[in-house]
Amino acid sequence: MSGKPSVLFVCVHNAGRSQMAAAWLSRLSGGHVEVRSAGSDPGDQVNPAAVAVMAEVGIDISAETPKILTVDAVKESDVCITMGCGDTCPVFPGKRYLDWQLDDPAGQGVESVRPIRDEIERRVRGLLDELGVPAQQ
Repeated sequence: MSGKPSVLFVCVHNAGRSQMAAAWLSRLSGGHVEVRSAGSDPGDQVNPAAVAVMAEVGIDISAETPKILTVDAVKESDVCITMGCGDTCPVFPGKRYLDWQLDDPAGQGVESVRPIRDEIERRVRGLLDELGVPAQQ
């Protein structure tokens, strides 16, 4: 990677896990990482429980909308992190691919989504460490 690293988060509906991960990375990187998220089969809206648990930690994702995964989004990213979308993510040489096994927050209440949010934050902090980008508060 040269210059500002770029990360793409991909889950099926781009309505929960990938939205929370993108929001955490945007917040914690302080703008030092280019952040994208997408879904292999995007939902109609961001999961209300994901919106609620992120609001609890001061991050507003209520204006976000699920986006379709494109080949260009993968090509333009240095790191592609999948979250339960199987083999739908195109693979290109020279990209770093990670698969984060996380529970799907779809259909779950706030109590069940909080631990997913917290695990995503932990992993994003680890990713920032790996990228050599200091985490902001």
